[in-house]
Amino acid sequence: MEQPGEITRLLNQWTGGDEKAADELTPLVYNELHRLANRLFRSERRNHTLQPTALVHEAYAKLVNVDVSWQDRAHFYSLAARMMRRILVDYALARKAAKRGGAAIRVTLDESVTPAADADADFLSLDEALTNLAEIDPRKVELIQLQYFGGLSFREMEKVTGLSSSTLDRDLRFARAWLKDRLSDS
Repeated sequence: MEQPGEITRLLNQWTGGDEKAADELTPLVYNELHRLANRLFRSERRNHTLQPTALVHEAYAKLVNVDVSWQDRAHFYSLAARMMRRILVDYALARKAAKRGGAAIRVTLDESVTPAADADADFLSLDEALTNLAEIDPRKVELIQLQYFGGLSFREMEKVTGLSSSTLDRDLRFARAWLKDRLSDS
């Protein structure tokens, strides 16, 4: 993993208009984003049509075009995790619409046949639960995004957020329990 100070320094220079800093920053964050996307996709189905590289390209393209004053490395990766989540949600929604025939009218001939639950529906349920948790405690959602969508390890999250290990542990345990409760209800 890269040096946190180097990323922050380059982000600050880039925000200040230094295009050379953006060129130096690109390989550092791109490689890290790709590593995180690969970790995220380890738990996905094998025939997933969206691949880690495509997710990184789309997220990175959005990150470099966003008009934001980067505070630090944590701010950058936090926004990257949110963008990856949004891309995956949009992808799942589009797949769900396409699987359902879009605007076409479907007729079921056999009422005993019901569609099996799929990963897209699970992902959309997770997204809805995270949105609800954000209304209660945005920091906990941020931590879940860094861990699940960003793929950061516990130690990496300590470095990125500056939170103590006991605070991270407490917040993540609460968030996981809250999400488990909400997702088991659906």
